[in-house]
Amino acid sequence: MIFSRIGIALVLMVWLMPHGWSAPAGKRLTLSEALAAADDTHPDLQLAEADRTAALAEQEAAASRSDLSISVEAGLRQARPSSGPDASLSDNSIRLSARKSLYDFGRTALYEQAARSTVDAREAGLLEARERRRIDVMTRFFSVLAADMQFVADNETMAVAYVNADNARDRLKVGQISATELAELESRYQDILVRRNASQARARFARAQLANAMNQPGQLAAELEDPKLTANDSTLPDYEILLPIMQENNPRLRTQSALLEASRQRMEALRAENSPMLDAEVEAAGYSRETTTRDNLRAGVVLTWPVYQGRRVSAQLAREQAQFHKLQAEADKLRMDLAEALLEVWVEVDQLQRSVRAAARKQVEYRDLALEKARGQYEVELKANLGDAMAATMEAKLRERRTEYQLALAFARIKALLGKPLESMVKEEGQTK
Repeated sequence: MIFSRIGIALVLMVWLMPHGWSAPAGKRLTLSEALAAADDTHPDLQLAEADRTAALAEQEAAASRSDLSISVEAGLRQARPSSGPDASLSDNSIRLSARKSLYDFGRTALYEQAARSTVDAREAGLLEARERRRIDVMTRFFSVLAADMQFVADNETMAVAYVNADNARDRLKVGQISATELAELESRYQDILVRRNASQARARFARAQLANAMNQPGQLAAELEDPKLTANDSTLPDYEILLPIMQENNPRLRTQSALLEASRQRMEALRAENSPMLDAEVEAAGYSRETTTRDNLRAGVVLTWPVYQGRRVSAQLAREQAQFHKLQAEADKLRMDLAEALLEVWVEVDQLQRSVRAAARKQVEYRDLALEKARGQYEVELKANLGDAMAATMEAKLRERRTEYQLALAFARIKALLGKPLESMVKEEGQTK
């Protein structure tokens, strides 16, 4: 009787397994495939790319300050001479002018350097955005795996509760238990069923989040391949060794440093606005009325010296100085925040490697032994706790895998903080046992 009920429960579990998620038959999504999708176009990357494109356009604009400019001017006029016949004459003209800056005492070079520093900042920001995308995909991928394992564990527990409630109905008929005890078991089964259905919903939502992270909304993967994550066994250097590496290579710090340099160069360029400018100028003209005071062709060098510009330059300089001090304060705060973040994740890795993993593995070993014992007792009909032992074993394995996922993500965050590629930390060598 018990064997048949467990069989019914297992059939029920299979029927209630997560379904409705599209994927090619027999095809499992691997972590490497998911991470490859992180490099594809995504709204977050598009924003970073747009910032970089705008910075490149600003660099072009700064470099164009010294470009040759050519203009054409045409005029249709009527004139009355101050002497001679008292009649209006046509005084039409057309001019072709060319002007080229020869020397502006560093203005253009400083603005161009400031724009180039801004481009460097946006490129570092694009690198950071890519790393964030990869970590987000990893997080979502592991969330799906953990949600699936939680669903299986809850399914196991639900099957046990179903069998217990079904047995209780037979025992009530022969007077072995009371109606109150049966109601308690049925109530427990309903509570576990609610929990199991919530796990199924979380598994589906986790897949939707993964699809969005991969920029493939609506394409929910049916099965995921659990990676080995062999890089979790890597030895982590001391925090004191990692800190200077992070301070030199972290993308966010590089972005902030480049923005600071750009602001400093803009201030220098603004100070140079009071310096003279030397331009070469060539002009060719044609006139409908010839006079002795007009030149058809002329060329020369023009020196322009802004003697007084009011408060325009000083106001712009004051605004840029305020921006510089703001960027400097943000950089100082960012250094402290990143040093704290690095220490936090370093401690997390150390804790996971030294104690949490060992505890999780020992729990799995204990539950495996307990499951074997429960199977033996079940076969000789001493106890009927096999279902409980199976559910506890699944929970222990879930805890172990979650620990590995947490460790892999911690390593990925360290690599991102250090400004190093994540590929070496995300080697996927097949499915775990």
